[in-house]
Amino acid sequence: MIIMDIPISLEEIQKNHRHFYQSLVKAVVDIEQETIGLDGEMHADIEEEMLSRGSLQNNLWGLNITFENPYQIQYTSLINIRPGQGNKKMEIESQELREKISAIVNKLVIQ
Repeated sequence: MIIMDIPISLEEIQKNHRHFYQSLVKAVVDIEQETIGLDGEMHADIEEEMLSRGSLQNNLWGLNITFENPYQIQYTSLINIRPGQGNKKMEIESQELREKISAIVNKLVIQ
């Protein structure tokens, strides 16, 4: 698992940070600190590590990054079920939130 706020190449992620899945890496984005956690077996594992490093629960959102070229972001995770924040499904429903997450991922994951 890696938590970072500096860019990393998709190639490096595929080489060094895909211990659990062949076609994707699980990720959690902190939308406030603009950090990303990668390479946990479950999103909750990454979430737990980020919380221990000072992230706030309301700012953490789970997703998958596929290893396609260009990579794809799948905005689905159990940790995203948050009725209190207006997200009642595993998939992130807010287009505004998706765009914010996408901007952070695109800044930190380089093709």
